[in-house]
Order: sequence, then structure tokens, then C-alpha cells
Amino acid sequence: MSRAARRCQPVPVEVRQTADLLERRWQLSILYAALTGALRFNEFADAVAGISPRMLSERLRDLKAAGLVQRTVIPARPPTVEYRLTERGRKLGPIIEAMREYSRGF
Repeated sequence: MSRAARRCQPVPVEVRQTADLLERRWQLSILYAALTGALRFNEFADAVAGISPRMLSERLRDLKAAGLVQRTVIPARPPTVEYRLTERGRKLGPIIEAMREYSRGF
């Protein structure tokens, strides 16, 4: 068998883009929290133990910019902000669940 026949395929740009987003620290934990019901900033902070408020805010902005999370300001006194997964964000649910199932084998 020739050496050329054993070559693997280059990593597709779509895989690299998704990995770049999800490899950032805390991103998967925040997405998991959103999938399991977190809506408000403090709920995310409670669910993702160890994340600083500054980092949580930054990561939520990243997820919003990527189209995975929608930020909604609810007019109330005081105003309330909720973060909900978009359709695109919800599509990551089966992937995150598969990762959870996979880790049970360790």
C-alpha cells in the first residue's frame, strides 16, 4: 500500500469553526446549563461552578455572537435579562448528551 493511500482527509472548515467555538473554556458547561433550564445570569453562575462573573458575561456574548444564544431584556423593575438557546444552539443538545454518555465509560 502506498503512503499516499493512507493519507487522512483534511479537517473540514466547518469542524474547525465549531471546535474553535466549543473549545473555549466554559462554553460547553454554559450550553449544558442552558439545555437543562438556566435562563438568567445567576442561574448560569450557580450551574457553572468556578466561573467568574466577568468570564460568564464574556462567554454568553460569544455564544450570542455565534447565534447559539438569544439575549432578551424583559422590561420590569428592575429589568431582567434572559438567555435562551436559539434553534441552532438546541441542535448541539444531542452532541452534548453524546459527550455525557461517552464519559460514563471512564
